[in-house]
Order: sequence, then C-alpha cells, then structure tokens
Amino acid sequence: MSYKKILLPTDGSEIGSAAALAGIRFAAEQGAEAIGLFVAPPYEYATSDNLPDDVPTEEEYEASMRRKGKSYFAHLHDTAAGSGLKFTAVVTFAKSTPQAILDAAEENRCDLIFMGSHGRGGRNQALLGNVTLRVLTACRMPVLVHRTQARQNERATEE
Repeated sequence: MSYKKILLPTDGSEIGSAAALAGIRFAAEQGAEAIGLFVAPPYEYATSDNLPDDVPTEEEYEASMRRKGKSYFAHLHDTAAGSGLKFTAVVTFAKSTPQAILDAAEENRCDLIFMGSHGRGGRNQALLGNVTLRVLTACRMPVLVHRTQARQNERATEE
C-alpha cells in the first residue's frame, strides 16, 4: 500500500523526535507528503489580581509554545527538504493530545499516522506510551508505531 499524506506527531522528546525523523524517511520512500504535529497544552493560568508579575499572558504563552514546537521541526524540515519531500509543521493546543492527533489526521486528510511507541513518558510506561495506545484504540486509519530507544536508555541498560 502506498500512502499520500502522513501525520508525524512528536512531543519533542528524544524518542519522539527519532520516530518523527524515521517517519520523514518513510514518507520519502512512499513519495508522500509529511505533516509534523506538536500538541501543546492550552493556556491555563487562573485570572486573579494576586498572580505574580512574571506569569505570561495567553498570547505570550502561545507564542512561546509555537516557537518550541517549531524548534522540534527544524531538523525534520531540513531532512524533508533534502529528500525533496513536502513537509508542513503544525502546532496546536489541546487538553487531549490523542484527540488532537486524530483531529489533525482527519483535518489534513492523512491516510497514515506514523508515531513513536513512547514519548516523554519513556520506558517506564508499560508496552506502549499512553498517547500512542489511545490513538491506536480510537483511530480508524492505519497507525504505524515506530519503536525507538533513546540513547540514554540504551546506556542505562549497558551499565
């Protein structure tokens, strides 16, 4: 089966970034377009007169998270460009990361979600990361789960 548009969600962790990079290579092999997705938590500071002065405004918070998300995509964008692959980076805000992934896949008319087996939760989660497991159980399109081990985890097991 050949895919035309592949969603690559990442949380910016070492494992998530490695999976997204593998997704770029897979998309290039398929001749597909790749869409990188970073889901940030929504702004949730309470509104009160007694908040510290250094609490960011909603606009400052969102701008900061967009910059952070774009930084996660810099290497992916360069790798995609080197492969002649069309790559689009999307930063969105949502309380539910799995639902945001499913929504982005549908909105962008993707025919595959390519994601890591774990993200920030790492190996201390059972077989699959919570977000990956929730996407797998709720998704109606194919999901390719890429198993990546972070270098830190490999070093810890070698010692």
